[in-house]
Amino acid sequence: MDLITLYVVDDYLLNRIAYKRNFNNDNNFKVLGVFSNPYDCILEMKKQEGDIVLLDIDLPDLKGVEAISKIKENFPKTKVIALSSHKDEQKILASLASGACSYILKNSKNTDLKKVINMVSKGEFWMDLEIAKMAFSIIPLPKSTNLEGMYENKKMKKRLTDRELEVLKLLIDGKTNSQIAREIIVSTNTAKAHVGNILTKLSVKDRVQAAVKAVRAGIF
Repeated sequence: MDLITLYVVDDYLLNRIAYKRNFNNDNNFKVLGVFSNPYDCILEMKKQEGDIVLLDIDLPDLKGVEAISKIKENFPKTKVIALSSHKDEQKILASLASGACSYILKNSKNTDLKKVINMVSKGEFWMDLEIAKMAFSIIPLPKSTNLEGMYENKKMKKRLTDRELEVLKLLIDGKTNSQIAREIIVSTNTAKAHVGNILTKLSVKDRVQAAVKAVRAGIF
């Protein structure tokens, strides 16, 4: 079995000491560094990238969720395991959406942290049943039984750039290309091009259809 290298970020000194002692006493793991904040951890990772970062997301300075994004942006191969003392639904979803491969409650007696690390290091995703239930409980229920278009509204909005969304809103307001151009301070040709892109992305033939489709989808 290959040695799994770890970084630990926790603002509580006793936790850092405990993690380091626990993992370094196991021949399957090697702690590369323990830090009270993710800034120092990221700097150290630039010298040596680790397999796993155990990240306390209840940090006072740099928010843990933001730290997950920064780590994944700079070190895409490194897996992040979020650690928290709180059963916060928003924090759970935000952590997972930012790239964490697991969300673990620090006081959980049912979680074998070493087992989770082994799973995550192999590319697997792990979540405690209680945490999974909380996360899935706030996923929006489908408004239709049509599986093909169940979440089409959200996909529709994601297809458009911020500028195209701005133009689409003006289309809904009934603005012409020249009026749109004046509103967003571009040439009429550029405004026309934005409108054309919107029609293509929304798979409609004209401006009216685009406006109707956007309103029905509740994009704004």
